[in-house]
Amino acid sequence: MPSIEELLGAHAKSLLSYECKGFPRASIHAPGPDFISRVLVDSDRPVAVLRNFQAILGHGRLANTGYVSILPVDQGIEHSAGASFAKSPAYFDPMKICELAIEGGCNAVASTLGVLGMCARKHAHRIPFLVKLNHNELLTYPNKFDQTRYGSVRQAFEMGAVAVGATVYFGSDESTRQIDEVSAWFEEAHALGMVTVLWCYMRNNAFKKDGVDYHTAADLTGQANHLGVTIQADIIKQKLATNNHGYEALNMGSSGYGKLDKRMYTDLTPGDHPIELCRYQLANCYMGRAPLISSGGESKGDSDMADAVKTAVINKRAGGMGLISGRKAFQRPMKDGVAMLHAIQDVYLNRAVTIA
Repeated sequence: MPSIEELLGAHAKSLLSYECKGFPRASIHAPGPDFISRVLVDSDRPVAVLRNFQAILGHGRLANTGYVSILPVDQGIEHSAGASFAKSPAYFDPMKICELAIEGGCNAVASTLGVLGMCARKHAHRIPFLVKLNHNELLTYPNKFDQTRYGSVRQAFEMGAVAVGATVYFGSDESTRQIDEVSAWFEEAHALGMVTVLWCYMRNNAFKKDGVDYHTAADLTGQANHLGVTIQADIIKQKLATNNHGYEALNMGSSGYGKLDKRMYTDLTPGDHPIELCRYQLANCYMGRAPLISSGGESKGDSDMADAVKTAVINKRAGGMGLISGRKAFQRPMKDGVAMLHAIQDVYLNRAVTIA
C-alpha cells in the first residue's frame, strides 16, 4: 500500500502542513475517543441515542478513536441498480454489501430498508445498521429530483438498526416539504433511541452560474449544514466544498437571494484552501458538536485510491469525523474494495495527520 504522502503526490505538503486561519483548532469540538462524554452528553439526546452513537464509534478498525468509516450503498435506487452494480454484479445481493462493510472494518453500513431488512437476522448484531429512509429514483419519466420515503423509522427500529438517515435537497422546490418530513422522522428516531444522519445536499439548476457549479460552494453547503443541525441531525453528511462565493454569485443584478456578510469570505474562510472551506462547513455544524462526515464521491477508476485518501485528509484535518464512501469501494472486486476502505481508515489511524 502506498504511503499517504505518495498518494497525495504534489498536494502532500499543502494538505499535511496547512493550519486553518478562519476558525482556529481550539475553537472547534474535535472528534476523539471521549466525544460522547465530552460533547454530546450536554445535549438533550436520550440515553439510548448516546449508547447507539457509542456503538457506532466502538466498531470496526476505527473503534474507540472517535472517527468513523461508513459504507453507504443506496445507489440501486438513486442511480439504478444496473448502472450501479454493472461493474461488480455481486452487489445485487444485499448479503455482499454487509460482507464488504464487515470485511472492510467499517463502523456501520448504510443502505435501504429493503437491503438491510434482507440481511437483518444475519448481520444486525455484527455491524451497526443505518437505514436510509428516503431516496430519489430516476425511473419516473421525465426524471425529477425529489426525495421520497421508502420506509419508516419504526421499521428501521424493529430490524435492529441503531441509526436512520435521510436526504434533504436544500435549495430545491421540494426542500420545504422535505425539511418538514425529515424533522418529524428525526424526532421519532430520537424517541426510539436512534442516531440521526442527514445527507445535506444542494439541488437547484440556478446554482450553476456563468460556467461555475456552486452546488458544492462552502457558503451554500455550510448553510445547508446549519439547517440540518437545526432539525437535530446528530451527524451531517456533506460533499467536500470545491469553491466559495455562492451567495455572491446568486446575488448579481436584481437578485436578492439569501443573506451574506463579506466577512464570510475574508475572516471566516480566508483563501480557498480545501481544508479552510471544509472547516467552514464544520463550523456550521455547531462547531463540530454535530460531527461532519464527508462523501467519498463517485468512482473514477485508477485515481480512486488517491482521491479517497485526499478527501479523508481534508476531512480529518478540518476537524471532521470521517468518510462515508460507497462507489469507490463496491464498484470493484471485494478484495480491492476492502483495500480502498482500509486506505481511508489508515488516514484516521495515522497520528501524524493532525487537525489543522
